Amino acid sequence: MDNSNESRDLNKTEQRLALQLARQTLENYFLGKDISIDLSSFPIFRQPRGVFMTLHKKDTGKLRGCVGQVVAVEPLGEAIKQMAIAAAIDDPRFPPLTHAELNQVRIEISVLSPLRKIDFPDQIELGKHGVLIRQGLKSGVFLPQVAKETGWDLATFMSRLCTDKAGLEPDAWQNGSVEIYIFTVQTFTENDS
Repeated sequence: MDNSNESRDLNKTEQRLALQLARQTLENYFLGKDISIDLSSFPIFRQPRGVFMTLHKKDTGKLRGCVGQVVAVEPLGEAIKQMAIAAAIDDPRFPPLTHAELNQVRIEISVLSPLRKIDFPDQIELGKHGVLIRQGLKSGVFLPQVAKETGWDLATFMSRLCTDKAGLEPDAWQNGSVEIYIFTVQTFTENDS
């Protein structure tokens, strides 16, 4: 496989197709139909990538569902389909989306770059990198926007990642007991129409 495209962002055509795939997946889920978008000429959809799918109410912009996977388990096209359905029906914070609500939500897709293991936390660029920490079976993740939204410095960001997300001691990121991975995120949203 050619790895040169492995971490590149999706171009405008690929973004449009990804959003169409997500919307059609949800429509077809409610109607019991098969997907009919042909992605065969777009190799990026066959590459394993992590994906977060977010649904917002069009009228208020409020969150209606968000589910994702940081670690790339399957090809991007399949991950988009799975996360679209999961965001619609599996987010425990919300009742399952109904078919009647589908036209009232805007779809946002966040495509993650492959994870890159780092040896030193000072390699993290707050606001640019998302971070995954792992110690045994415990893990936690913050997307890049967490640093922007909170204004935390690196020490606070990493300590909160350890305690709030992974259930670890706040200094676990400093004592060499965790693996640290970074990634970037490309986010794009359906236009209002």
